[in-house]
Amino acid sequence: MLDEAFAKVYTKFKLHFYKQVFNRFAQREATLTTVESFCMEVILAMGCPTIAEFSNMLQISTPNAAYKISSLVQKGYVEKVQSKTDRREYHLVVTQKYRDYYAGSYHYLKTIIDRAKERFSPEDLAKLEEMLTIVSEELMPEIRISQNPSDLPGVVPRLI
Repeated sequence: MLDEAFAKVYTKFKLHFYKQVFNRFAQREATLTTVESFCMEVILAMGCPTIAEFSNMLQISTPNAAYKISSLVQKGYVEKVQSKTDRREYHLVVTQKYRDYYAGSYHYLKTIIDRAKERFSPEDLAKLEEMLTIVSEELMPEIRISQNPSDLPGVVPRLI
């Protein structure tokens, strides 16, 4: 039954995200296409990826990735920041404009965490955190969601 419980939680988070994306379209506030919204989620989750890292994650060609990134840069949702260690390399950095635009999506995550803090004991919360960390770091090695941004000036990847 663990698989069913995990699938339900995962599905509910996905559905909430989709609802937020489509709600933007219904309110005519959307300045991002659905595909661009997903691209932004990937960039945010990865931290400050390069275009190559972004294209590798999505398994799309680098020119296709560059095209998508160019549109996001033009709309002001992503900046390309030159690496201090390798001047040929640029990292994709999510702008405050995007963070403000999609703040509601991450508000739900905070709501769930706050509810968990009310419902569970500190010991249970510590165990849940330990288990989720193991799932993320050990059981899902093929998906990297953060990297060291230390060579980027003033850039710290974070959730909204």
